[in-house]
Amino acid sequence: MVTLATRSNADLIDHNYEKWKIDPASVDDNWQAFFEGFELALSMAPRRRGKAKSDDSQLASGQMNVSSLIYAYRSLGHTEANLDPLSDPPPSNPELAIEEFGLHASDLEKVFASGHFLDGGSIKLGELIGALKKTYCGSIGYEYIHIQNTEIRRWIQQKIEPLQGETDLSGKIKLRVLRKLFAAETFERFLHTRYPGQKRFSLEGGETLIPCLDNALEHCGRLGIKEVVMGMAHRGRLNVLANTLKKSYDFIFEEFGDNYVPNTVAGDGDVKYHLGYEKVIETKEGHYVEIRLASNPSHLEAVNPVVQGKARARQRILNDRERKKVLPILVHGDAAFAGQGMVSEVLNFSQLPGYRTGGTLHIVVNNQIGFTTTPNEARSSRYCTDIAKMIDSPIFHVNGDDPLAVVFVTMLAIEFRQQFQRDVVIDMYCYRKHGHNESDEPMFTNPHLYERIAKHPPASSLLSKQLIAEGTISEDGVDAIKEEYETSLENSLQRVKQGAIGKAPSRASFAGSTAIFQPKYSFEPIETGASIEKLRTVVEGLTELPDFISANRKIKRFLEQRRKAFEEKTPVDWALGEALAFGTLLIEGTPVRLSGQDSERGTFSQRHTVIHDYEDNDRHVPLLNLAEDQARFCVYNSLLSEAGVLGFDFGYSLDYPRMLCIWEAQFGDFVNGAQVIIDQFITSSESKWGRVSGLVMLLPHGYEGQGPEHSSARLERFLQNCAEDNIQVCNMTTPSQYFHVLRRQMKRDFRKPLIIMAPKSLLRHKKAVSPWEDFSDGSFREIIDEAGLDPKDIKRVIICSGKVYYDLVDYRELNQRTDTVVIRIEQLYPLHEDELKKIVDRYEKAQTLIWCQEESQNMGAWSFMAPKLKKLFDLPIHYAGRDSSASTAVGTISLHKSELETFLHEAFSL
Repeated sequence: MVTLATRSNADLIDHNYEKWKIDPASVDDNWQAFFEGFELALSMAPRRRGKAKSDDSQLASGQMNVSSLIYAYRSLGHTEANLDPLSDPPPSNPELAIEEFGLHASDLEKVFASGHFLDGGSIKLGELIGALKKTYCGSIGYEYIHIQNTEIRRWIQQKIEPLQGETDLSGKIKLRVLRKLFAAETFERFLHTRYPGQKRFSLEGGETLIPCLDNALEHCGRLGIKEVVMGMAHRGRLNVLANTLKKSYDFIFEEFGDNYVPNTVAGDGDVKYHLGYEKVIETKEGHYVEIRLASNPSHLEAVNPVVQGKARARQRILNDRERKKVLPILVHGDAAFAGQGMVSEVLNFSQLPGYRTGGTLHIVVNNQIGFTTTPNEARSSRYCTDIAKMIDSPIFHVNGDDPLAVVFVTMLAIEFRQQFQRDVVIDMYCYRKHGHNESDEPMFTNPHLYERIAKHPPASSLLSKQLIAEGTISEDGVDAIKEEYETSLENSLQRVKQGAIGKAPSRASFAGSTAIFQPKYSFEPIETGASIEKLRTVVEGLTELPDFISANRKIKRFLEQRRKAFEEKTPVDWALGEALAFGTLLIEGTPVRLSGQDSERGTFSQRHTVIHDYEDNDRHVPLLNLAEDQARFCVYNSLLSEAGVLGFDFGYSLDYPRMLCIWEAQFGDFVNGAQVIIDQFITSSESKWGRVSGLVMLLPHGYEGQGPEHSSARLERFLQNCAEDNIQVCNMTTPSQYFHVLRRQMKRDFRKPLIIMAPKSLLRHKKAVSPWEDFSDGSFREIIDEAGLDPKDIKRVIICSGKVYYDLVDYRELNQRTDTVVIRIEQLYPLHEDELKKIVDRYEKAQTLIWCQEESQNMGAWSFMAPKLKKLFDLPIHYAGRDSSASTAVGTISLHKSELETFLHEAFSL
């Protein structure tokens, strides 16, 4: 190891020493500690004539080496920490041997300054090493030297170094930890014996999570945190529900019953270890903390961004601008934390303006296995938590068999989060007593590991012995706690057996459930027009620039064109229609959030919600300057992420339903990067968990010859997921329709996700415009008939959706076809079948019905619409569109045009 005292560093040492003498703050904290120690040691050393210079040099060299040793323990001490409950302490790290620092056994009795360690006092080298080992090589391994902020490193040192490895917990806290351990262990054993073979994803081996979470809530109360938003996977979830969120044993046992029927208004429900729960917990010190456990799928780590969005929404509701009242807690598994890309995405946005939540407490339940996969098969890094170093998070590795140490780092972690508003990670080493689930046999693949686990005592046994030895509790006291929990569980089971099994519980018994009961979907028209006065207010706010903004000349012309459009009542384009929807909602009191890649300007330079001064880059947001009492408008350019950001905005929409919450894809093609969020949350959360969302997804979609990666938002995949009125899928053709559907989203008494195939070329298409009267009157129309045609002349009915409508109309005009009507399906799901039948039936002489689309036959809406059209109409039904293909679109503009011409001809000739 290279030390501070090596000859090659002499010039650097002299340089920094001179700087330090003038201003100690001019060098970093490690140099400060070294020079302070050096001067202290120099002042205490006896001087002898003739040898003073050589003695000083020798002393300086030794002190430098000791300072290097202290730094090394701070940096590498965790490599010698006793973290694994199933293994002996690790061997000594040769990089921490004193010889590596130019020190020897003969120096152990010599006195050196300790620098910042031990408050700068002097100490024998042997005693110093003992103190360093107690602090950095015990049951806790601290990783924080990678953090570049000196203040943070110094804060952590001041919190841990004076204690020298002691946890400094009161007797009351120790007893509470023991009680929570017994509660967790007794609960798992009870389920294992009463419900053998049933999956529950046991916490056994990691029961210390329960006192960890319990003391997290207690410490939240002390620090003024009012709410906790929590996400976790299925392992240990039932235990957390019972012993942290206080879900009744009766309710849990009832859910285990073979005849249990959940009381949901509609939908299919989910397994019990995926369900969410909410509860206000009164701490032992009289504080109240509300905890919200998010529902989640089995897709590990997918719930992480949802929790962040929910937490951000709660912070807004509580006006928590400092982000200190709401704490997100995420419980991870070791294999998933290292393996799932969602972790990286969520860590990455933790400090970004549109997504930060003031820091998250990450707790890794480190079972040291993933299903059957061992750590050396699961990651390339030393620790499963190394990914968190990318955002300078401190990481506290801790032995799960030392519950008091776990509780200590939990409190430390929460204090850190409150102090610095940053993420912090607890890596709790433990084990998994059974296989991946209770019917899995782990001895097949990990026999040696499970032999050790079978012989290992539970954490409560180890802590009981410790507390009995120190006089905190007696053996009788320990037995009494065990009996208390066993009796409580047995009494609950007997109540369920005697009464409620087989009966659907009443809605009252859903106290704590996160399910929302809302009215069924309705096609009842909602008045969504806005008065001319409101529209005028919005346009004026959109087009006025403050004196401090010198806008780009093209932006000035853009704003002038918008003002002119209103004054002269020229048609409204798509981007202005959107701005009018946002603006009228804002002045009516409905807040709006728009989030996505490049959403401020818009992918196609159409939106310009933020005006930048071209000299000093000052910002002006017109939609924040419409009226004095307007609601808040937020727009954020997101990080380059689909899954993480979409999950965040979905979570936000769950907990802040009165806001119009929009996520926008850069191109709709890229939305498949978020398929897990779409499938497991957006399209199914109401059916599985009764969780309703009004999230809007804007997915630019349309075939314009831009190739297979910039053409399709995969409309067919959303339609395949449609059932039970779960989502709304729209592919609209006019700005006024877009205006009305956004306003309708906030004015109905139910919430459904709204999936919009957003325009690209239609943003500037000369025909894709709407007159102003379409914004002041009327409502959204799910299906649009053509006006001005005589039904008696119509022989051919073409039904389509989206941009292809304009291609069809242009072809009809060019070929002077007067026998054809083109009907637009603006909302594909839920499909207003009665309205569609009513419109088509007007054309009594029609002989052919064509479904036309620009997508390939195996894509788009054809597979969804074909059976519905056949059910509704007796006419022959034909398909006009591109042939089936493996790729979404061709790669050249010439092929694109050829295919377009071919299927347009077919639409008018089949």
